[in-house]
Amino acid sequence: MPALILDAARTPFGRYRGGLSGVRVDDLAALPISELMRRHSATLDPARVDDVVYGNTNGAGEENRNIGRMAALLAGLPVTVPGTTVNRLCASGGEAVVQAGRAIAAGDAEVVIAGGVEGMSRAPFVVPRPDRAMPDRMELVPTLGWRLVNRRMRPEWTVPMGLAAERAAVALGIDRTEMDQFALRSHRRAAAAWDAGVHDGFVFPVLAPDSSHPVRRDESVRPETSAAKLASLRSAFSTDGPVTAGNSSPFNDGAVALLLGTSRTAASLEVQPLGELAGSAVVACEPQNFLDAAASAVRKLLARLGITAEDVALWEINEAFAAVVLAVLRHLPEITAERVNVHGGAIAYGHPLGASTLRVLADLCRHLRARDGGIGIAVSCVAVGQAQAIAVRV
Repeated sequence: MPALILDAARTPFGRYRGGLSGVRVDDLAALPISELMRRHSATLDPARVDDVVYGNTNGAGEENRNIGRMAALLAGLPVTVPGTTVNRLCASGGEAVVQAGRAIAAGDAEVVIAGGVEGMSRAPFVVPRPDRAMPDRMELVPTLGWRLVNRRMRPEWTVPMGLAAERAAVALGIDRTEMDQFALRSHRRAAAAWDAGVHDGFVFPVLAPDSSHPVRRDESVRPETSAAKLASLRSAFSTDGPVTAGNSSPFNDGAVALLLGTSRTAASLEVQPLGELAGSAVVACEPQNFLDAAASAVRKLLARLGITAEDVALWEINEAFAAVVLAVLRHLPEITAERVNVHGGAIAYGHPLGASTLRVLADLCRHLRARDGGIGIAVSCVAVGQAQAIAVRV
């Protein structure tokens, strides 16, 4: 029995040290679960939830010790509802959905909550264990990005993602102007979507403990930006490279949760499903070549489904960098650019790592439903040389 996405809820995505930075990460993770339970309180007994599967990338701060289980408890689900956490870095939320969907398709579960969270503002510093007794100094290490790197790893494997993206983009002939133009497109489309009410009923407001005003919109969307402003930004990862803060996704705080179930579950809840999980694929490559992996994941999934790019109505490609989307379009010119990220992407909305693929996937279903339905594919590049593609049918 195929797994259906019955509903989806997400917090706004707060900018780094912005409106959601005062919310503990485990509390943030609980919020979309609570929202889903509130929406379906008349028809869904919380005890029917067979499992909670959460994606999280950092796992080193308030989200330690199995954030999936903590989110379930803090959301007020019965203590008999299990929870687990998965980590495929930027595709952690997607991995949560895939694993939840497999459990439903296999008959091992009927109702599962698949979610994801990242509180990048609250990532702690750690003190590495010394290699020798009685060290004369200790260093704090941030817990975002590469840290505590194993010396046996090849140096080219552990370069910053932005630098790896830059080198791959240059090799593909993607220049600064093209990246900036794509970033501008993202902000304009995201701002227009918010103004048009596209995210009403999906994003719910969050009031942080240290604030008197709730966060209602994604804080990284910049409707006022321009080509000139983007062109004025310095290179972020090299002296004069094309990747900047403006054509990259920002650091963000946010959480998303999807309610998954069977057709029988949908009938009992009296809901119209957002979509059906139709398939998925993951690939891996040399870590520094992660930019190329997204296209490989798409090819693998298309072959698995027995379809072509022309059969796909809409695409959501996570904008970790503008270069990621542009690289996919270079490798797969058969993808129609106007069908990609029709309401903007992570450059504008933000990229709270463990939650991002869930936002992409839920938006894909919602945008397809607002049109004529069809097949959609969500794609996420993944640090350390991986990528994931997930297909939905609406």
